[in-house]
Amino acid sequence: MGSEAGKTGTQGNGKIGSKIKTFLDLNVYQSTYAAAKTIIFNLIPKLPKAEMFDLASQMRRAAKAIPTLIAEGYAKKYQQRGYAKYLMDATAEANEMIVHLSFTKEYVKSEAKLIDELVAVYDLARKQLFNLGKNWDSLDKRRT
Repeated sequence: MGSEAGKTGTQGNGKIGSKIKTFLDLNVYQSTYAAAKTIIFNLIPKLPKAEMFDLASQMRRAAKAIPTLIAEGYAKKYQQRGYAKYLMDATAEANEMIVHLSFTKEYVKSEAKLIDELVAVYDLARKQLFNLGKNWDSLDKRRT
């Protein structure tokens, strides 16, 4: 996970001119998908039993939702209202993940470094999603 946390790129930032053929090419999709796998398979199993139904369930849902919303939004990238809603929802889920990870850090102190890296992934994702929406707007205007 360490090398993924700091990755940035023109595709993830949604810069105009990036060669993006599908949502799979977006760094923001790739990083949030990788983070979701890390959370689901490595972090959630370490939560105390008392949190396995509440916090674990919320984390699984929110972590999966972000790359899913990016994929759905990408399908509607030429419909301003369509994709904007999905990108805003993905941003809200990234914010939620930061809060869930903060709680997790209280329970799983041995994974503090990993959790900090995951928080950085979601913080960067929020910025990338904002830029992606802004750049898709200008890309759409240039094509008309």
